[in-house]
Amino acid sequence: MPVYKAPVNDTLFVLNDVLGLERYNNLPGYADATPDMIEAIVGEAAKMSEEVLFPLNYSGDQEGCVRHDDGTVSTPKGFKEAYRAYREGGWLGLAVPEEFGGQGLPYVLHCAVGEYTSAANMSLMMYPGLTQGAIAAILVHGSDAQKQTYLPKMVEGSWSGTMNLTEPHCGTDLGLLRTKAVPQADGSYKISGQKIFISAGEHDMTDNIVHLVLARIEGAPEGTKGISLFIVPKFLVKDDGSLGDRNPVSCGAIEHKMGIHGNATCVMNYDEATGFLIGAENKGLNAMFVMMNEARLGVGLQGLSIAEIAYQNAANYARERIQGRSLSGPKEPDKKADPIIVHPDIRRSLMTIRAFNEAGRAFLLWTALKSDIAHRSPDEKDRQAADDILGLATPILKGVLTDKGFEHAVMAQQVFGGHGYIEEHGMSQYVRDARITMIYEGANGIQALDLVGRKLALNGGRAVMALFKEIGDFCEENRSDEQMAFFTKHLKKGLNDVQAATMWFMQNAMAKPDNAGAGSTDYMHLFGLVVLGYMWAKMAKAAQAGLAAGDSAREDYLKNKLVTARFYMERIMPETALRKARIETGADTMMELAAEAF
Repeated sequence: MPVYKAPVNDTLFVLNDVLGLERYNNLPGYADATPDMIEAIVGEAAKMSEEVLFPLNYSGDQEGCVRHDDGTVSTPKGFKEAYRAYREGGWLGLAVPEEFGGQGLPYVLHCAVGEYTSAANMSLMMYPGLTQGAIAAILVHGSDAQKQTYLPKMVEGSWSGTMNLTEPHCGTDLGLLRTKAVPQADGSYKISGQKIFISAGEHDMTDNIVHLVLARIEGAPEGTKGISLFIVPKFLVKDDGSLGDRNPVSCGAIEHKMGIHGNATCVMNYDEATGFLIGAENKGLNAMFVMMNEARLGVGLQGLSIAEIAYQNAANYARERIQGRSLSGPKEPDKKADPIIVHPDIRRSLMTIRAFNEAGRAFLLWTALKSDIAHRSPDEKDRQAADDILGLATPILKGVLTDKGFEHAVMAQQVFGGHGYIEEHGMSQYVRDARITMIYEGANGIQALDLVGRKLALNGGRAVMALFKEIGDFCEENRSDEQMAFFTKHLKKGLNDVQAATMWFMQNAMAKPDNAGAGSTDYMHLFGLVVLGYMWAKMAKAAQAGLAAGDSAREDYLKNKLVTARFYMERIMPETALRKARIETGADTMMELAAEAF
């Protein structure tokens, strides 16, 4: 059976040694986040993840959710009790402002905790995950009355939230949506239509479900310019805050899915359900993108978390499985064979996953810190700079960490050989669960197009130029450091490749947009390789500083960190040249065949 141990030491290394969270004490919530408090919080999150959430992961996958004839849905055995423990621990409101019942702590800490809980039980943690996205949208775009009505209950976890975008005929192209909203005399709207693929759309873990629904008001412009966002609660809320009548919104079916069986992915039917406009008319996408951006970071986190738990199980198996002899001679001559971890190809798999996971963790937390600065800094220039990087990093983080999360779950499964294909070993579930992360909250091809088609040129390329400068300055500042020269040399090569690919797009994509589309996925991964390499260079610098300071308690840990950093630079970073070469071939052969030739 699978195992899981939250990577607490690695999280603390990134937060304290690499990011230096204590330097941000001027930001709201950070003064309370002392190193001791951070260690206590992540320690408690680890304990809950390992002891409460993880034991239900396999059984939840096997059991799944059940829709009853009355449209209600039952979650797998134990989910309600585990969710209750999660909400009673205050985890849902960790980073939410105190005025709505949250703790107001850094969002970066919320993301650190989120990795553990998602790795332990991704399906279960999608229920509060959707709620947190809905909370974010209401915080930014809701009226004062809406915030007071919905947020306290959502933050405490007694109510949950969803987002309803997709319809049977439209996913990414939301301009095609047909769900309609008819204005009523009392200021409310009647919402009618069908939404599909709605995660956590119906379940038995909360008293109410607050659906955020995209719909088109009668007479609104066609396309995305005519979309509005509505709060449509499962139960209407009375003036005194108590629950009233059941709204005519129901689960018509649960989707039969490849993975995440413990999460109720629903077809939702709205039959003149009462809804309340959130934000301005025809500006629904602005409000929904608050949820989408939060969700995309959360999905990138899921990709990392699945790769981490898959890695842990593959490494355990490789240490224990006896098969064949080491190429360099027996390592355990008293046994009939050596453990497979002695074989270089097994090490290739494990080191590849490990190198991506550790850099991916740093990338996630670095990006979450940018979000905190963008939303909390008193300095307008700092807020803008952080928001620029946040917008640029989000599609890279979502696309790269989920593509690699799935790829590395498969790689970890391969370490098990035939046992990896057997359900009881758990690796199949990680592969199946990881696959959805590449699709939902914007399929990864869309993330790549968003990066190349929109983010690069935004504000005259201000964000990409700032990030290139930051990485370039780091290389220059550390070039003369003998211990850092190896890392900066490889990082600079990768930076040169992504800069050259960016210039190629500028010269070749304006007149021929297919060139941008043809190279977008390679560009997203090229950029991701460089950012992950930047994270490794920063981690190597922090590890060397710790060793120089005589940190004997972590000596082996820090030396292992440097070995993994060298592996990344030697074995993975050179892929930037391949990605760049593909981009520069353009779109000609890709687009040459007639459609009927396929």
